[in-house]
Amino acid sequence: MLTDTATGPAGSQAVRETNLGAVLRAVREAAPCSRADVAATTGLTKATVSSIVGDLIAHGLVREVGAASERRVGRPGVMLTLDGRGITAVGLEVNVDYITVVAVDLVEQELLSRHEPFAAGAAGPEACARELVDLLRRTLADPVLAGRTVLGAGVAVPGLIDAPRGTVANAPNLRWRDFPLRARMLELMEEAGLPEMPVLVDNDANLGAVAEYRGGHRAHTCDLVYITGEVGIGAGVLLDGRLLRGSTGYGGEIGHIPLRRGGPLCGCGRRGCLEAVAGIDAILRRTVPDLAPTAPVSGTHLAAAVAATVERADAGDVGVLRALERAGSWLGRGAATLVNLINPQAIILGGYFVPLAPWLLPPCTAAVDAHVLAPERGGCRLEVSTLGLSAAARGGAAALVDALDTGRLPLPPRRPLERPRQEGARPNGRSPAR
Repeated sequence: MLTDTATGPAGSQAVRETNLGAVLRAVREAAPCSRADVAATTGLTKATVSSIVGDLIAHGLVREVGAASERRVGRPGVMLTLDGRGITAVGLEVNVDYITVVAVDLVEQELLSRHEPFAAGAAGPEACARELVDLLRRTLADPVLAGRTVLGAGVAVPGLIDAPRGTVANAPNLRWRDFPLRARMLELMEEAGLPEMPVLVDNDANLGAVAEYRGGHRAHTCDLVYITGEVGIGAGVLLDGRLLRGSTGYGGEIGHIPLRRGGPLCGCGRRGCLEAVAGIDAILRRTVPDLAPTAPVSGTHLAAAVAATVERADAGDVGVLRALERAGSWLGRGAATLVNLINPQAIILGGYFVPLAPWLLPPCTAAVDAHVLAPERGGCRLEVSTLGLSAAARGGAAALVDALDTGRLPLPPRRPLERPRQEGARPNGRSPAR
């Protein structure tokens, strides 16, 4: 279970929602399992479990799959499993040069994904909100999602995010300040005739960490750091399975650790920050100066410039290799700060760092080794994400599923006509006559 305190149940339904989440989580972790198994796992009474399971079945979240096959004392219990056939959660990410969408089912299997060039910084927040809603509309209209109930939309944005309010407080690389993204998206969704649904807005690194925890190759690693490899560098930090947000929710901005006195100007207005010496923009200005002669490779050209860097590194271009080694070393110094401070089990490099990892990772690892006090990096492994540029969007979808699992998200509406049924049942939901 991923724990987060950004939102939570409140009011008279709090206990019921918490118990619903506990039962759903028990089924997720132990399926196929019986109602008695769930009662034993959760500590709830059998009557409470039976009532909650009835609700979960009615809402299309759980289904019955037949009696237990192993020998048990007494009457064999009907087994339960998650039912992902009628549910979807949608994750969206906006970054400097692209927007991404990922839709998953209740068991977090990917149903569809799209990655589209979009110059969000140049377009501005209003145009970007409209583009996100249009992408959401097109996604929900896809035949792959036909007949599914939508849990909500989770939106990843780089920068300082006021997650409880859904506001982008400061996104330097997008040049946004105090933009109420969630509120504006909800208005635009209503105008577009989209169904009502929760919208969560969070930092891209935080949601990248959620994605890694719930579905990456380091799944269920409770102490990990996910580092975004974009124009900006951020860190999503999980400690004991809990997102480390800080007192105001703005934690994890490793990209603005000052590393080089009097160094290059950063997008935040200061000099010598980690992202000013090791962010993708900083790397590309040195590896492909013909494509990025001065200020940032803006717009939708980052992917092409990264591909050109890979091509030149593969060809043995000495200048490119030297620039990547230098950037990797700076990145390692920033990572070493995290290792010394919080001793994670793994640090995972994501985003555009992934295709550059063959050249960044060796000097990064060497720098961590040189600057960490604990032997063998305190057991920390430096690794590369397998989720690519979809990690944050996938994390947005996963955060919704996790909120449902932990009782922080209300059940989706009942959909009687779409209700999943047991094998052998007729389309009207009734069992065949005996």
